[in-house]
Amino acid sequence: MHGVVDALSTRLVPDALWEIVEPLLPRFSPRPQGGGRAALDDRAVFTAVVYVLTSGCAWRHLPPSCGVSVPTAHRRFAAWAKAGVFDELHRQILDRLGAGGDLDWSAAILDAAHVRAKKGGSLTGPSPVDRGKNGSKIHILSDADGIPLVTAVTSANTHDSVMLQPMVTAIPAVRSRRGPRRRRPGRLRADKGYDYPVHRRWLRARGIVPRIARRGVDSSERLGRYRWKVERTLAWLSGYRRLTMRYERHGEHFAAFLQLAAALTCFKKLAK
Repeated sequence: MHGVVDALSTRLVPDALWEIVEPLLPRFSPRPQGGGRAALDDRAVFTAVVYVLTSGCAWRHLPPSCGVSVPTAHRRFAAWAKAGVFDELHRQILDRLGAGGDLDWSAAILDAAHVRAKKGGSLTGPSPVDRGKNGSKIHILSDADGIPLVTAVTSANTHDSVMLQPMVTAIPAVRSRRGPRRRRPGRLRADKGYDYPVHRRWLRARGIVPRIARRGVDSSERLGRYRWKVERTLAWLSGYRRLTMRYERHGEHFAAFLQLAAALTCFKKLAK
């Protein structure tokens, strides 16, 4: 059994990834009076979380080959999400990409996609593009080449434009190959759903050139010249089966899965 667990860990969580993840995980602190539960193999638990994200399986269907029990894996995932582990992992990998000159700051691209929710819960609402069925909306802001920089989750009935300013504000300060950290793209590209004068003024005030498609002016063909890159990013993320249908009642748990998927997507770019 140990050999199977080790093989799964190596495949889903390679050593280079684990070197980044391990320092971010909260440490186990034994009780001074002794007793209590023994420390668990964090790598096995993290592997189980990645397995659920990748395969899309329910927690209760977690295979024995992961080497951890279902309650343990679920509790640890919730604790890591609350501690911001997945957000910090994404930032750490972006730092490495930035230091290597692998981020294109000439522009950022903003887009969103709907996900149907199997259950109710926070950050869900009636979807205007899915006959009013309950769902959530995934928001992605990428660099000019489609590397995800910021992710967010809202209810499905949240208008895309509401998230433009929060998404741009949330861009982390990322290391550069030379000079200070950077968090401001040269341009922001977005579709007609974000076409509001207030956003154009807000971007210009921050030194970002708005490249937002204008309603009734710009054709869909022109949009496709740049939009395909962020659509490809959404396709990369939908390859993580847990994101194709929302099963989590807690919105922060679904957002944590999205953040982890973005971090793993960035790591694949780093590992090339």
